[in-house]
Amino acid sequence: MSPNLTMISEGKKFMWDGQTFDTRAEGLGAAEAYQNDSFEVRMVEQDGKFLVYTRRTIKESVGTEP
Repeated sequence: MSPNLTMISEGKKFMWDGQTFDTRAEGLGAAEAYQNDSFEVRMVEQDGKFLVYTRRTIKESVGTEP
């Protein structure tokens, strides 16, 4: 298995966390931990393994004044 390092979902780029999970439950556990750390998460099944892709969410916008 050779997973993609990135994926596009809903026009947003997600990065693979580098781990493969044997069960959906293991993948969901990792995904929940990432969500608790303010990441957007997508989980994909590939070749019977589960992969978690993450994307850091922006908490606030920092603007510059002219």
